Parts: sequence; C-alpha cells; structure tokens
Amino acid sequence: MHRRTRTTLATVAAAAVTGGLLTFTAASTAVAVDGTVASQADFNNDGIGDVATSAAGAYVGGKNEAGQVVVAYGAQGTGLSGAKRSVISQDTSGVPGGAEAGDAFSSDTAYADFDGDGYDDLAVGAPGEDLGSDKDGGMVTILWGSAAGLTGQGAVQIDDPASSSHDQWGRLLSAGDFDGDGRQDLAVGTSKSKLYVFKGGISRAGAYGSRQTVQAPIAADDTPFNLTAGNVNGDAATDLVVSGYEPVDGWTRNFLLFGGASGLDASSHQELRPGIISGIGDINNDGFGDVVSGASWNAVENDVSVPYAAKGGKVWITYGSEYGVGTIQGITQDTSGVPGSSETNDMFGYELDLGDVNGDDYLDLVVGVAGENIDGFTDTGSVIVLYGNAGGITGTGSQSLHQDSAGVPGSNEKYDMFGMDVKLDDVNGDGRADLTVGSGENDGNGSITYLPSDGSRITATGSRSISPTALGVSTSGYPMVGANFAD
Repeated sequence: MHRRTRTTLATVAAAAVTGGLLTFTAASTAVAVDGTVASQADFNNDGIGDVATSAAGAYVGGKNEAGQVVVAYGAQGTGLSGAKRSVISQDTSGVPGGAEAGDAFSSDTAYADFDGDGYDDLAVGAPGEDLGSDKDGGMVTILWGSAAGLTGQGAVQIDDPASSSHDQWGRLLSAGDFDGDGRQDLAVGTSKSKLYVFKGGISRAGAYGSRQTVQAPIAADDTPFNLTAGNVNGDAATDLVVSGYEPVDGWTRNFLLFGGASGLDASSHQELRPGIISGIGDINNDGFGDVVSGASWNAVENDVSVPYAAKGGKVWITYGSEYGVGTIQGITQDTSGVPGSSETNDMFGYELDLGDVNGDDYLDLVVGVAGENIDGFTDTGSVIVLYGNAGGITGTGSQSLHQDSAGVPGSNEKYDMFGMDVKLDDVNGDGRADLTVGSGENDGNGSITYLPSDGSRITATGSRSISPTALGVSTSGYPMVGANFAD
C-alpha cells in the first residue's frame, strides 16, 4: 500500500512533521535474548521496566527541533512518574555534537545491552544532523546504562560508513542478536534502502565486531518505513521485519529477513501482510515469535482499493513457525468482541505492542486507534487491549480506553490522538505488563499516560498523566513527548 501521509496533526504540529524527521518516525523494536518474548528496557538494572520516549521536536537552548530523549524510570509499586527521569540532549555533558535546530535528536531509538554489562543502553538517531556541508547527514549516538540509569557520560558516536550515498543516518534503528553469537547488534537505516548492521556488540570505545550491509527487499532506492526485530523461527538468531514499498506493484508490504550465523539474509526473505508499525513476540507460547502489524489506513484511499486493508484500519498477525510464516489472522474493530466498529479514518493499528498483562504466559496486544472520533471530538483517539491465549489473540474480554473512560486522566479533545504510541511493560515491578500511552496532547506538546495492570486487566486505578513539564521538557514549539517510545 502506498503509505498514507499522516497529516491529521498538521493543525497542531505542522512544524513537527516537516521533512518527515520528527513526529511520525516509526518505532523500532528490540528483543530479549531468546527473541520470542516481549522485551522491556531496564537502563538501571533494577529489575523494573523503564520507558524511553522521543521529544524530537523539543527546543534545546532556544533551538527549535533540536530534540531530546526522555526516560521515565519504573518504580516498585508506583510505576511511571515525572519524579524519576533522565532528559538528555546533544548539549548534555558527554554526548557527541551539540544541539542545533532541526537535528531531531531521538527521532528514532532502540535499546539493548550493547556492551554486555547488564545495563540496557540506548541507540539514538538524529537524522537531521548537519555534518559540515552535508545537510541532514544524520548521527547515531549510544547512551550507556548504569546504576543511575541513562546518562551522557562516555556516549559514543557510530559513524556512517557511506555518508556520500544517502542522508538521514539513524533515521531508523533496531537492535537484536542477528548472528546468534549472544551479543547485541544494531541495524541502522537511512534515506535509502540499504541497511547497515553493526555486529558483535558495541564497546564503550565505540568498537564493534564487524559490519554488514543489507539490501532491503523493497523498491530500489526507496526508504524503509520501519524495522522490527524478533525471533520468528525459534533459532538462535534474531530476525528482522522491514516495512516498505514492494518493488513490483508499489504497495506497502512487510518483509521478513532471517538471522543466521552470518547475520541477516535478505536473499531468502518472506513477504508478510502490510503494516507500518510491527511488533514480534510469542503470543501463544509455542516457542516461535509472532508478527503483529498495524495497517492503519482504509480499504479505499483516494478512490483506489488497497489490498489487505479494511475501513478504519486492520491489524495482521502472522504466527511464527520453524519455517517463518505460519497461520495468518486479521483483526479489525468489526471482529467479534473487539470494542467499537470500523469507521473511516479510525487509524486502528496506528501503533501496537505486546506484553503479558495478566501473567498467564500468553502475550496480550494493545492497539492504538489514534484517529478514533468520540462524542464529536475528531481524532481524540483510543486504545484497545486484546488478550492472548493458546489459540492466539481474540476479542474475548477486550478493553477500550480513552481519556473520557472512568478514572483515565485528562479528557477527550480534538486531535489528541491518544494511542499515538503504546507500550506494554512491567514498570511497577509486579510481574504484569502495564500500559503506557502517548498522545499529541495540548497542541503538540504531547503527553504520556500510565495505566497499570491490576493483575488481570489494565485499570485506571493508580493511573497518571505525565506532561512534558513534569518530565523537564520545554513546551515551546511542538516537542511531541510520547510520539515514539523506544522498543
């Protein structure tokens, strides 16, 4: 499918989407060591999940869209708040470069323990970075985890090996063990279709074992929309899903590239159903990672019928097997048990994530419905939580939550796009995945909302909304806090 231009927020954040570098850079995905479970970041190694979010449009030192990355640390019993946080920019001590207008630092991020010290680290892209005369050449920086969480101390720059052949180094990032050697690798995307994979871990000096160049199987010289890492076929190596235009008919497709001893293999890829945003995890606990993808567009766009699409959006689930692609399932708001109904421009599947909300060892799925209209509020947005079992994801027992749901902080307003990004991570230490929701609250300032699990379902009890101000981010311009969580 031709990627639908996301212009809904233009009325509140026109500057933030200029050039495609900021608000809607797709989230990438990191995985745990075995690749089949839903991972979560733990930058301070306290056993509780942390959430890193972009603020790529944030002012830094008066410079518009310089960008910051914000980490809200999980806390035992209380979850996320603005009290325990890190806010890092290119003006933070130790971080390479300096904050400049349009850098879009944090436009995309990916976490993994790159140096193997037990603390998760964060790769941060700044695709708008100008390098000398190279406009938008881009930069990738590794921020190191520690007992104090993420800091700028000792941060290293990962150099672009082919700067003259593309722009926007760091436009897309994804982490996983693509060669199965037990060390975490980093895949980097740019404005072109080639991917660059840094293998064998990354040391605090910026050294890595080897580098691989991978030609993504999308239309030649086009740009991937998203990278998602996870272990689909259950072997020792992480696989990678690449979203982009397929080269024959020009529709959006997902392509599954298998990892192996030599790294990623694009030659034996498998084509999957479309969806810009994807996630990988073992939903049905059979030892194979399952691919969930959100095709948030309509069945008809600009009077053209779109393959594998549905009115208001559709989520595709490809259940993994030892051969890769297994059973395929489609879910819409017209699926039995799923709250609401399919309506044009709902954007069902705008974002999604996997996690175990109820501790039954089957992964559950949260779907962002960022274009949902509720009670006359255009694009106010909602999220839907779908629960998994041995048979996969169903509509049974599902939940719909929005800002006018009982107990949920805030209220529905036009263009909030609640569900702009979503995360299912255990951030309060009870062993159950909690829900974190991003929105475009208050004319593009953005916000994140914490909704905990009560042990069996997501609940508004103990929930809170965390504003940019509470996180230490300036509300000048369009910071868009919560637009893109690190995965």
